[in-house]
Amino acid sequence: MSQQEDALRLSRDPLSVQEVVDAVSSSSCGAVSVFVGTTREDEVEGRRVVGLHYEAYESMVQSEFTKLCAELRGCWPSVKHICVHHRLGWVKVGEASVAMAVSSPHRHDGQQAIQHCISQLKARMPIWKKEVYNTQEESWKENLECPWSSTAQLLTDGCDKEN
Repeated sequence: MSQQEDALRLSRDPLSVQEVVDAVSSSSCGAVSVFVGTTREDEVEGRRVVGLHYEAYESMVQSEFTKLCAELRGCWPSVKHICVHHRLGWVKVGEASVAMAVSSPHRHDGQQAIQHCISQLKARMPIWKKEVYNTQEESWKENLECPWSSTAQLLTDGCDKEN
């Protein structure tokens, strides 16, 4: 995979962390930084979350991913490869909703890049989730990182700091 071949996949199938790691592995890199986000069982107003349902504006996700990869490389030029796989549709508790990996010659840049990548993915990507409860009720959820969220939180992991 070359830098121009960064991988984004939206899938209704279970995610393979090994596949994401393999996609970024390179003999020129000594570090592969990985983030896996799983659907967790929460208690909300006396209801138990049993899963999430994801939807996306797929062509816009690809466009935003391309911009995000360019941003990551601008902040951490040593980043070699970036791979993100995100689930769509039904994801039950315990399953991975997102798996991402970044390779770099050394761990520091890769770890910073992966943190920035997940924060920006949640803030910018048009991917929406609906919580599904054990009562069969459902509720759309905002990511706290989204600028339009009613409870928006400032992102502090940006690359506007010295690297």
